[in-house]
Amino acid sequence: MSAPCLTLGAERDGALLRLTLARPKANLIDAAMIAALDQALVAAEGDPALKAVLLDHEGPHFSFGASVAEHLPDQCAAMLAGLHALILRMVAFPLPILVALRGQCLGGGLEVACAGTLLFAAPDARLGQPEIQLGVFAPAASCLLPERIGPAAAAGLLLSGQPIDAAEAARLGLVQQVADDPAAAALAWFDHGAARHSPSSLRFALRAARLDLVERVRAKLAAVEALYLDGLMATRDAAEGLTAFLDKRPAVWEGR
Repeated sequence: MSAPCLTLGAERDGALLRLTLARPKANLIDAAMIAALDQALVAAEGDPALKAVLLDHEGPHFSFGASVAEHLPDQCAAMLAGLHALILRMVAFPLPILVALRGQCLGGGLEVACAGTLLFAAPDARLGQPEIQLGVFAPAASCLLPERIGPAAAAGLLLSGQPIDAAEAARLGLVQQVADDPAAAALAWFDHGAARHSPSSLRFALRAARLDLVERVRAKLAAVEALYLDGLMATRDAAEGLTAFLDKRPAVWEGR
């Protein structure tokens, strides 16, 4: 039997659910990880005692991103459907999702993190969307990053493919707090904030704060997913970039 890719634990007398990505060092956001996260959130969202979720990780890195093999033309539709369903579930989740991260937080890993409510990062964290380097783009990040840091800063990340450090992410407003122990910082935020409040009132407060966000992300994500599948994946360069990465060779772009 394979080891679980996600571990679950109840903390703070059941007021906080801790979800830990448990397949270091890469913690890939592949079909198995997506399904495990989605199932855990489905099971938790109706718990009347719950006040928040903490998403963290084993190992030195939050996530290297999605599985590149699952992005190939014959698999990408199913992969995107699963990932985007998870992203929407996180954005619409009725309670705060706190994300604590160290090391690399890239690609699909950053998309999942951005779907949470508040991010807490270690000084060594590197956050980025390198998809453009593979001849593709990041659909969920194209929807989430402009909401979090504005169109110009989002374009900088999405079009360059270069990561930023935790300090820059905090300056942009992507990260709530930089701390040597980001999980402890997230728990401290919980203990001094959400833990003191009514769980039912927290649900109404978060719903009010994110109501229009949920609808905007839902509509844009559907359009961007169609652009990815019907436009980008019909190009020669998208297939070339992904194949070149898997073959460990430089891509040869033809602009078509």
